[in-house]
Amino acid sequence: MLSALALILSARQDTAADPLLLAIGRSGRLKVQTGQMVDLANGRAVTPQDVAKAARNTRYVYLGEEHGNLEHHQMQAAIIRALAADGRHVVVGMEQFTRPVQENLAAWTLGWYTDEQFIAKSDWKKQWGMDYSLYKPVFDAAKDLQLPLVALNIPRDWVHGVGQKGLDALTPDEKSQLPEKINLGNKSHRSIFNSMMGGHPMAGMDNMYAAQVLWDEGMGDTAVKYMATRPSDKTVMVVIAGAGHVMYKQGLNWRIKGRTGDDGVTVVMGEDEGAREVSRGVGDFFYLTGSVKKEA
Repeated sequence: MLSALALILSARQDTAADPLLLAIGRSGRLKVQTGQMVDLANGRAVTPQDVAKAARNTRYVYLGEEHGNLEHHQMQAAIIRALAADGRHVVVGMEQFTRPVQENLAAWTLGWYTDEQFIAKSDWKKQWGMDYSLYKPVFDAAKDLQLPLVALNIPRDWVHGVGQKGLDALTPDEKSQLPEKINLGNKSHRSIFNSMMGGHPMAGMDNMYAAQVLWDEGMGDTAVKYMATRPSDKTVMVVIAGAGHVMYKQGLNWRIKGRTGDDGVTVVMGEDEGAREVSRGVGDFFYLTGSVKKEA
């Protein structure tokens, strides 16, 4: 299920600075039309094939989503298929799964499971808890193309513990499964986090930030270690994660770049009632859809 931290991060107050309009990275703003994906460097409308072309010299493509938006997952699947069609050996890394279920994901890639069997074997309802059909376009692409799925996330009780007590909550065994240094000093990342939290200080804010950093460091660590087993330049990992983990290239993409030097290609996905402005620095590409209606 989604962590309490993820729910907090999704509940930005209206009085806060808009996370999509922060002055980080490339300067300026760009108006994006609903249903459009644009290149933030030049404002041109692009296709999944254009994203694949832009990714030819990188081993990481980050697709930052709004979790409950089906159109975002459909676009993720389209980009995955475009990368494969461009001759890349695609690996799909997913925030939605934690490391302990990794051994149960290969059978899906090989076509051995029905949807119902995969939901049960991957422990989807406890791992993520959202409607499986939202992510079916991504899973179908992985099965159709026989692409490896990688469980990027660390156990959620690690994140919960750090969110309550800070990094000291980690046990020696847990620390041994993470990068030696958890860097809390990225000021741009902290400003993004503050914006997503509503821009107002609250009790335990530093611990919650440490938990967010741990989340990114853990997923980045999983990705780097997996890609070390796939040294071919043709291999590319498509990282499926919430937009807050990749915006402005300051989240898990920043962590991975610090270890590999690979800047990656970042696609941030957002939703709104109509056209909206976004910072040109929020990513390499931005995809805008209509808002998903929330149940009352």
